[in-house]
Amino acid sequence: MPTGPFNQAGSRWATHDDARKECAYPDRPPVIPHSIEGYQLSVNTNRCLSCHKRELTQESGAPMISVTHYMTREGQMLADVSPRRYFCTACHVPQADVRPLVGNTFRDMSEMGVSQAGSE
Repeated sequence: MPTGPFNQAGSRWATHDDARKECAYPDRPPVIPHSIEGYQLSVNTNRCLSCHKRELTQESGAPMISVTHYMTREGQMLADVSPRRYFCTACHVPQADVRPLVGNTFRDMSEMGVSQAGSE
């Protein structure tokens, strides 16, 4: 039986330790390991950036958002987060302890007997 804080839908968040989770495949956007219930995410404000923006991570202890979030489609570096990367939940989702809506047969390559390049 799940214990701990619940969101409004009655689901328990899987973790509250803000630990980074290992990604199952390369370039997968990391999941959000904490609740974002009540976070403002609009064209005028982004609560995520109050901890994860480059210049605020040392004080907050949160992981910095990827440098790719400061780039245009053409690869030009920007002084601030790119508008196309501003809405975090377009790619990142909170991890929740819930039953999947559909079956998932995904297996990591390491489970399929594939070894890393150069490990022979």
